[in-house]
Order: sequence, then structure tokens, then C-alpha cells
Amino acid sequence: MATFLLIRHAENDFVGKTLAGRLPAVHLNKHGVQQANRLAKELCKLPVRAIYASPLERAQETAVPLASKLNLEIQTDPALIEIDFGEWEGQDLNQLRESPMWQAVQEAPDTFHFPGGESLREAQVRITEGLIRLSKQFEENDLVICISHSDPLRLAVVYFLGLPLNTLQRIRIKPASVTALTLSESKKPYYGFINQTFGRLRLPQ
Repeated sequence: MATFLLIRHAENDFVGKTLAGRLPAVHLNKHGVQQANRLAKELCKLPVRAIYASPLERAQETAVPLASKLNLEIQTDPALIEIDFGEWEGQDLNQLRESPMWQAVQEAPDTFHFPGGESLREAQVRITEGLIRLSKQFEENDLVICISHSDPLRLAVVYFLGLPLNTLQRIRIKPASVTALTLSESKKPYYGFINQTFGRLRLPQ
């Protein structure tokens, strides 16, 4: 099993404005590049065994500075990809908030299915099974970086905390933040920290 540093990709021009989803060619903006470089500076001295990233450009670009400093290959894992938002993909967030379905995803995410896309339950199974699969390739003290997206990481947080999926909206995962998850054969999963940014990063004891 392994200790994961789960990282949300750094900023791009869609964050907080448009639901990017799986749209291609969504790249880091200037601030996002700075965030990725700061992450690399913060984490490059750690004994990282491997780096995995979502196939989407913004996750891959977040991984590049760190992979360069650590001299590691970026391994692409589709389990880390963003949720399939279906018809919501590329939509303006302010307009989506006015939709009756927006209230449904806020109040009952455990039963919500994005029109033409996947359900949050399906996405949770994908990300958590992917992390469990990856963890079996490593020892418990191995440090592995996984770069993904806000909603898949939030889904993983509530799952490994043993919380109902309906608590999803209580979790926030900021761009370029780090969450430390340890999966163990002998103990229950635990988090050393959640949603920490580079200025406050402390490794779990």
C-alpha cells in the first residue's frame, strides 16, 4: 500500500467561471504555472517514488515541473480524470447555478447523474478503485503523487473518511492544494492533512 499526495491541478482561466470538465486544450494560466513551480519547489526534496496524473492537459502541466526536478516519468492514469459532466461540460457556472438541477447536485449528490455524463457515484467508484489499485503496487511508506481534479479528489476524501457521499459539498479542494492519504493493509485509511497549499504544507506524522 502507499501514502498518496493527492494534488488538484493548478489554476487555469476556467476555474470558478466555466465547468471545464474533459474539454481538451484547457491549459494552466500564468498564475497556474507559478503554482506548479511552487509545488515542485516544495515537494522536490521528498522521497517520491512515482507521479501519476489525469490525462487532461491542466493536470499534466501541473506535473511537469515536479517530474523534472525529481527525474521521474509522468504516468498517465485515466482513473484520475475529471468527472464526465455530459451536457454541462463547457457551461457557464453562473448559468448552471440558476438551473433546478444545480440544487439537486448540492443537496443529494449521491443520486445525481449529470445529463449525458456519469453519476457522482460512478465517478467515486472510479477514483477510489484507481487509488486502491495503484496503492497495491507500492509499500506502505512509499510516497506517490497523484494529480487530479477537484470533484474526483473530494469524492475520494469522503469515501476514505467513511462519510456518506451526500457530505461531498462540505469538502473544498483548492487549485494546487495537497491532500495526504495513507492506505494500509493493517490500519484503516487515514488523512495526514486535507487541502493544504504550499505555504502551509506539513507532512503527516
